[in-house]
Amino acid sequence: MARVFVVEDNEGLRETIISYLKLEQHETVAFARLAGVEDAARMQAPDVIILDVMLPDGDGFLFARKLRTYCKAPIIFLTARTAESDRITGFEVGGDDYVVKPFSNKELMLRVEAVLRRSQVQPSPQANTRRRRLQHNGSDHLLELDEQGHICRHDGEEVALTAAEWKILNYLAENPAIVISRERLLGVCLDYLAEGSERTIDTHVKNIRLKLGKTPWIDTVRGFGYRFAGREAAE
Repeated sequence: MARVFVVEDNEGLRETIISYLKLEQHETVAFARLAGVEDAARMQAPDVIILDVMLPDGDGFLFARKLRTYCKAPIIFLTARTAESDRITGFEVGGDDYVVKPFSNKELMLRVEAVLRRSQVQPSPQANTRRRRLQHNGSDHLLELDEQGHICRHDGEEVALTAAEWKILNYLAENPAIVISRERLLGVCLDYLAEGSERTIDTHVKNIRLKLGKTPWIDTVRGFGYRFAGREAAE
């Protein structure tokens, strides 16, 4: 059972979402506007947040950017905005998924389960002590990936990644020098196929690159996908 915040000003839609979440045995906390969400998240962090973008007292994208400074819970945006630029913005401010209205409630529940699996995945026993140290090809820059704590460090500095970003970077690092298609990354790391999926992966990779600075850890292989540009570092 997960604790889910539902931030949606349309009462009928909000109550329908809550009903479906309760059928899946999830605990829900409902908000008709942004007021109160921040205090509630600081008091007891949710496991996932379903967040409308256009709310009476503010913009969901701007709120998500602020939320990301202290809350790591996955965010699923709900919006009537269909433009690709809006979808990209949603991921750039820290969203984990983007659902366009109108939508199937069954599909939304599948999206909730997918982001929960990504954020709550338990490492294998072999991974409990696995801290991968990787050196960038052609430079001395180091990337450290702690699989147990889901912690990423670049040249000793911790890098804050969303659950989706962590899984994509870790999967690429597990398969160095191999070109991984966008479709493969989508299926393995994000657990589902979605409209605009290729752009979704591109946006996550763009965000990872920005967070890792100027060191080009991920190469784009045009027409095929992405390749990790590092190797295991010598002890």
